[in-house]
Amino acid sequence: MASPPKYATLSTDQTQLILYIQFGAQPHIVYWGPALTNSTPEEIALLSERQWAFGGPNLDIQPSLSNEIATGLSGPPGIILDRDGLDWDALFTVEKVSQQNDHELKIQCRDTQAKISICYEISLCPEIDVFTVSTSLTNETEMPLRIDWCTALCLPLEQHFDHMRSFKGKWAYEFQHEDISTFRGSFVRENKSGRTGHDTFPALLAFNNTTNETNGLAAGFHLGWSGNSRLRVDHQADGRAFLQMGELFFPGEMVLAKGETYRTPPLYGAQSKNGFNSVSQKFHDHLNHKIMDGRILNRPRKVHYNTWEAVYFDHSEEKLIVLAEKAAEIGAERFVLDDGWFGGRRNDSKGLGDWWVSKDVYPNGLHRLASRVRDLNMEFGIWVEPEMVNPDSDLFREHPDWILEIKGTPQIPSRNQFVLDLTRQDVTEYLYEKICTIIKTYDVTYLKWDMNRDIHHPGSQGRAVTSAQTRAVYQLMRRMRDTFPRLEIESCSSGGARADYGVLQYTDRIWTSDSNDALDRQNIQRGASYFLPLNVMGAHVGPEKCHITGRRLSMALRAATAFFGHMGMELNLLEERQEDLAILKKSIALHKQHRNLLHTGQFFRQDGPESHNIIGVVSRDKTEAIYSCTKLTHHSTTLPGLCKFTGLNSDQRYRIKIIWPLSEISPTAPSILESAKLLDSGSVFSGEALMRHGIQLPLMMPESNLIYYLEAIKND
Repeated sequence: MASPPKYATLSTDQTQLILYIQFGAQPHIVYWGPALTNSTPEEIALLSERQWAFGGPNLDIQPSLSNEIATGLSGPPGIILDRDGLDWDALFTVEKVSQQNDHELKIQCRDTQAKISICYEISLCPEIDVFTVSTSLTNETEMPLRIDWCTALCLPLEQHFDHMRSFKGKWAYEFQHEDISTFRGSFVRENKSGRTGHDTFPALLAFNNTTNETNGLAAGFHLGWSGNSRLRVDHQADGRAFLQMGELFFPGEMVLAKGETYRTPPLYGAQSKNGFNSVSQKFHDHLNHKIMDGRILNRPRKVHYNTWEAVYFDHSEEKLIVLAEKAAEIGAERFVLDDGWFGGRRNDSKGLGDWWVSKDVYPNGLHRLASRVRDLNMEFGIWVEPEMVNPDSDLFREHPDWILEIKGTPQIPSRNQFVLDLTRQDVTEYLYEKICTIIKTYDVTYLKWDMNRDIHHPGSQGRAVTSAQTRAVYQLMRRMRDTFPRLEIESCSSGGARADYGVLQYTDRIWTSDSNDALDRQNIQRGASYFLPLNVMGAHVGPEKCHITGRRLSMALRAATAFFGHMGMELNLLEERQEDLAILKKSIALHKQHRNLLHTGQFFRQDGPESHNIIGVVSRDKTEAIYSCTKLTHHSTTLPGLCKFTGLNSDQRYRIKIIWPLSEISPTAPSILESAKLLDSGSVFSGEALMRHGIQLPLMMPESNLIYYLEAIKND
């Protein structure tokens, strides 16, 4: 077999990845960073040469792509496996390298003694500059191979990344983040909830103390997986640091028979010299153009009306038809019938799993409601929770063995429901047949697919099956979308507990949070925006008094917050004040006017005081932009500061004006609102002035919002 070259390089205009791939040796990463135009891999390798030090081995131990135990490298290994206590010391060396171009690389390695092969598939997207890597392990002998841990990659982190930003949260307050300075030792986030989780979004940002949204070195990483996961960064005594991300297995969960292969979920990574915004933009583009299936890319994102917070379980055909008529009048383009339409589902304690229309509430089915919705030029959508069952249901009474459980261990109560075992074909066939019947019968074009509890006991026939369960969910989603090519699916999981690039391969929208509190949503949506673009981020206008926080907020703020996302409504339109409905209607019309810009442009977050949240979107050709400035609370100075509009063309001149709200803004006058005619025809400024100097913000009341629109003026 011919020996491969000693080094392989993947490169784009901005980024370069250099790997050592010597035949018979362990592969490792030599360099990942900004593109090098005048340097060879040999130069970089020589410049990186390390030496042994007293008190340790007489050579410096090189890492590998998996940092196997047998390398002798200090720190946690990237692979932990064994065959009944043997072959735990597998060491993988290069056997074959396949590289067809500058952007894709496959490295096949093997331990000839243990008879285990491993394949690393690495790509670097030339258009978007995001790398993707996954690792596959294959058992080549009759003896079963148990895998306890297999990271997608042991990625070395350069020393200049001395800070980390990870993501935390809780139900109704997802996508919060915390920053820490790096330290000697390990940073670990583990999730064993059976879904992405409210508190452990599988992503990380690495940066240094000079990095901000628009400047400085930053790198982002995300594991495209909806099940259990582990994220860790280890800063070792020898000065090196490694990132690992992968599935978290329960004992004995992943065992390979002869010829079987395990493939890790993909790890996505990107870095930039231009701050967090640039990293986010790369992830947004990669998701839209390389991961999602494209069905929503060229469609306007329809404005939703969701019935949940309007009626909960109190369904009435007449009331819902009146709500549909009101929603259409306000501007909705899709009507989504939420929980409570099926079986004996009059509350959350019964009926889940009985996927047929309730004869008690809808004796003639959903035909009249669905037809009226379509007569109003809206699509008809419906809520389902396929993975769950209530103990008080016909399905459970007939098939009590269809659930995930640990025999002899009591179920942990959670929302009065158990988790169905989707690793069983009879279960998935039942769900597919029942839900497809609903879709066909009522011409459903949208599923709100919910998952309202953690999986505490993911046992099937005594074995842990979270990994298989997650893949079964993916397969069921894929199967339904293949059957109904027009069908869109929303990933909802008690809000944002299943929000990742794994589920977004099979869905079209993320329900970002169960909280429709606009102030909380400002923080939730900003946190989600590090990895999720606006066009997949479900954002609804809720009732005046938020049902979760009890806070009362103006319609102007509620509408402006939902404006920057995939906009929808989730409130009882029959109880809102007429003046608020008029504001809501105007906000939806304004959103439709600008949604192509919002959903296809480049997204920016602005640095600033905690009192304000400033975000914006700039068109790809930089001819228009739209920015939101929300005053969350009081600021510490008498007047607020300047707002800079990042992302414009310095050489272009822009007319800037305020398009929201439609009423009084500032408690004192005159202000820049009058002098720059921002509420009228606006004023023209250079892009350079708007970006580098910025515009003085007017004095605003807390819990209020401004939306600026900027349009390029043709040069004379």
